[in-house]
Amino acid sequence: MEQPPALSASTVEERRDYIKKRYPCISDCDMCGLCKVFHGKDPELAFREYIEGRESFELVIAEYKNR
Repeated sequence: MEQPPALSASTVEERRDYIKKRYPCISDCDMCGLCKVFHGKDPELAFREYIEGRESFELVIAEYKNR
């Protein structure tokens, strides 16, 4: 997958689109596991700080890896 859009060079819409494409809901929770990774949160909600431009993608993903 391509690199996440940089905060300084992207719009909210571009970052939201990236998250939707990178973490798509396949509507099969037993096979996917994304909800478990993000502690029951939709990826768009889990990456809200990144999408809104307040934290880098790397920082957000690191926070979930450390939980």
